[in-house]
Amino acid sequence: MSQQMQTALTSVDNAQARLGTGGIFQNEIDLGPIDSVPLGQGRSYTFAGRTIAVFRQRDGTLYATDNSCPHRHGPLSDGILGADTLICPLHVWKFDLKTGKCIGEDAQLQTYPVREVDGQIRIAL
Repeated sequence: MSQQMQTALTSVDNAQARLGTGGIFQNEIDLGPIDSVPLGQGRSYTFAGRTIAVFRQRDGTLYATDNSCPHRHGPLSDGILGADTLICPLHVWKFDLKTGKCIGEDAQLQTYPVREVDGQIRIAL
């Protein structure tokens, strides 16, 4: 990945985050272009003192969760994505991206409302 893309994907704090309101999403933050998250992958964004993972399924569906696995703090944005689920890259814990619930373990991820607006990723906190 190019240095320019890495910089754009890892930090939104530097005046790139813009708050918006409207609809069911309040206090939205604009994370940048939808194409910054390739289909079937995840990317991490750091802002407001937290790191969030945004996932874009192959059908274009977006999900957002905390980026740290509750088990051993694996980087979930590097996990394997498919069928509304995510597998942690460190110890293969599997999560339901709709609910944040860990499948087979007593653990939960924080999830966040996320959507595409005019080609931009917007997340509500």
